[in-house]
Amino acid sequence: MKSILITILIFSTCMLTAQADYKSNFLKKWANAAKYTIECAEAMPEELYDFKPTPEAMTFKEQLLHMVRNMMWLSTDYLEGTRHNFDLKDSTLSKAAVIEILQSTFILSTEAVQDFPENRMSETVDFFAGPMEIQQIMMLMTDHMTHHRGQILVYMRINNVEAPKYRGW
Repeated sequence: MKSILITILIFSTCMLTAQADYKSNFLKKWANAAKYTIECAEAMPEELYDFKPTPEAMTFKEQLLHMVRNMMWLSTDYLEGTRHNFDLKDSTLSKAAVIEILQSTFILSTEAVQDFPENRMSETVDFFAGPMEIQQIMMLMTDHMTHHRGQILVYMRINNVEAPKYRGW
């Protein structure tokens, strides 16, 4: 019985360490992704914020605000973070306002991850695509942002705007 309890204790400790390592690694990568995404937003001239390559595509500005909405949704509905009060439907938002909203949302989503209890990192939540663990929600937040950042990079290149140098970590 004593060896079973020791095994359970060791396993539990390993699980918590793995979760802490995941969170730490996520936050490091998230901070890097935030800086890179903001650099892209800053590099695009304001007169091109309404550019879209095809009629059915989102504009550059809409891509950024779409990333914001997704980060806000995932970090508040699933990570119990705090919402901001920006009007994301305001089509007259300036480049400076969009960048401020983007920066604020990265801060709020980072705080949501930092504050999320370690012992709940592998908790399963109901998600529209089926049950997901919190860590999967965090992966989705990163994946979605990366997907749309890729699109804004293409918008920049189409317009001969030099993109910031990518850095993985």
